[in-house]
Amino acid sequence: MPVSAAIFDAFGTLLKISGGTHPYRQILKLGIEQGRRPRVSDAEDLLSISMDLRQAADFFGIHVDHDLMRRLESALNQELASIQAYPDGVAAVAALQAAGIKVAVCSNLAKPYAAAIERLYPNLDGYAYSFTVGAIKPSSKIYRHVTQLVSAMPDEAWMIGDSKRCDCDGPIQFGMRGFYLDRQGSGVHKTLWPFVGEILRSR
Repeated sequence: MPVSAAIFDAFGTLLKISGGTHPYRQILKLGIEQGRRPRVSDAEDLLSISMDLRQAADFFGIHVDHDLMRRLESALNQELASIQAYPDGVAAVAALQAAGIKVAVCSNLAKPYAAAIERLYPNLDGYAYSFTVGAIKPSSKIYRHVTQLVSAMPDEAWMIGDSKRCDCDGPIQFGMRGFYLDRQGSGVHKTLWPFVGEILRSR
């Protein structure tokens, strides 16, 4: 089946983030200090519900004083501004779109981080975020959503990312082809170029 869509994970695949401030984690830690018992669902809730920092604090019932919240928001804004695109990500997206391949991103992330993706990759054909879909990878719900965004059947879509579970095994189980990107490894997919080449040769 010819490939009609390329699906990319975001962070670690198309974008790099260094020195993360982990503001949501800091809020949850503050909750522990206030006597709130962590829940197994906390991490999934942060990624699958559309919440900024203040909304997250309210959702979890955690009190964050005004000055601390301002510092957390300032640190988050600085972090978002520092996020960069991988050069091979920008070039890969351009090469695929020039060849008529639809390109989308499929990412588990908290709401504020979407702005960095759309700032650095403003012309993708689809953006599937866990907080808008209400599900996180490797749920079939988010893979179904992203393939619908690009009008592709699962067997027409290939996906790549830096999580074997979420970007390789999950897509394969859904019916797509999945590829594991290991930028620090010695395998075939150390950059995005082998993935792009395989797609272009498949057409």
